[in-house]
Amino acid sequence: MAEVLSPAWPDQLSVANGPLLAYGLGRSYGDSCLLDGGTMVDMRFLDRLIAFDPETGILKAEAGITLDAILTFAVPRGFFLPTTPGTRQVTLGGAIANDVHGKNHHRVGCFGNHVPRFGLLRSDGSHLTCQEGDALHAATIGGLGLTGIITWVELKLVPIRSAMLDVELIRFCGMEEFLSISNDSAETWEHTVAWIDCLSPGESATRGIFIRGNWANEGSLEPHHAGGAGVPVDFPEIALNPVSIRAFNTLYYHRFLGKTKRLHQHYSPFFHPLDSVHDWNRIYGKRGFFQYQCVTPFDAGSAPMEEILKTIAASGQGSFLAVLKTFGEIASPGILSFPSPGITLALDFPNRGGETIYLFEALDRIVRDCNGRLYPAKDARMEAEDFHRAYPRLSEFRQHIDPEFTSDFWKRMTGTAA
Repeated sequence: MAEVLSPAWPDQLSVANGPLLAYGLGRSYGDSCLLDGGTMVDMRFLDRLIAFDPETGILKAEAGITLDAILTFAVPRGFFLPTTPGTRQVTLGGAIANDVHGKNHHRVGCFGNHVPRFGLLRSDGSHLTCQEGDALHAATIGGLGLTGIITWVELKLVPIRSAMLDVELIRFCGMEEFLSISNDSAETWEHTVAWIDCLSPGESATRGIFIRGNWANEGSLEPHHAGGAGVPVDFPEIALNPVSIRAFNTLYYHRFLGKTKRLHQHYSPFFHPLDSVHDWNRIYGKRGFFQYQCVTPFDAGSAPMEEILKTIAASGQGSFLAVLKTFGEIASPGILSFPSPGITLALDFPNRGGETIYLFEALDRIVRDCNGRLYPAKDARMEAEDFHRAYPRLSEFRQHIDPEFTSDFWKRMTGTAA
């Protein structure tokens, strides 16, 4: 259990005796946003817009504002987030702490590449302004909330002419075809990602649909709408089984005729499809799910990712939520940022206890052998040894941790007591 502080105004924001951790909407899938036995500072009520300059696109806001609220404000004015994760239900501070990425990483890098300045409250009571080039700026981006409390943020938005995108869907089969389409799309398409059939066997392994989009030049600047359907009950565990998932994936893969389909699509279903389904996690039943996200480096070739996907298919686990994409060469300023040049896979797994953990251990070995890494923001069971191996700048990062801040993830990675 944790004590929770919920400041509503900046002058109510203070730091108590540690251990401490700031908390946003809690959308991290693992324990990086949890702190058992400490004090958590709930930032959700510090959610105000402070200033916006339409000439530069720089928006200043309190760290508890959501990406949802920013888009509601920005889109009618002809602006959008520089990059967005797969949900709008993320706070601005959380987006920085996890250095989130989107479908345009190959063009613009991570979220942290677009944050010129932010405020940081340290446990000694000091209010610091961190800007590009500062050591604390680099440590806080992707720093999992361990350097202090992000209080306000300046974010550089990008201009758009329409809330619509011109989208192309391309069916592919095999990792080589995926990489070929990805390479061909890099220069002319801003947003690229692929859905894959994680249970497709044999010659059909790694079949999927490549999705690429560019902002349309014409159309309204209407923002997304709240609401949508919800999942009213927890599904029974038997609902997500290899037979039902294979059936869904087969239907989804064949949902349009021919090799290619073109769409004129609003940004909401393109970037944030699950935001229209409230409580979608209940599909996985009372035992919940894990998400496994890794990146395998380009210099290892496609073989490690092919082996990962074959191992998943052979296990009969996984779900219909499977995303494959590539990261580009643009480096994040964040010391602990997850993306690096390579192929990344994000896949949900219904929690089947030991069976699922055994599969993850097999996947970990493949990632380890090719010098890949896992995403801390989505981790609930990474081995500390793998974290230390995959993030070689940890010793540099440790110099900037606030001594009163920690998390369940950090305690698990460092072996420190609660």
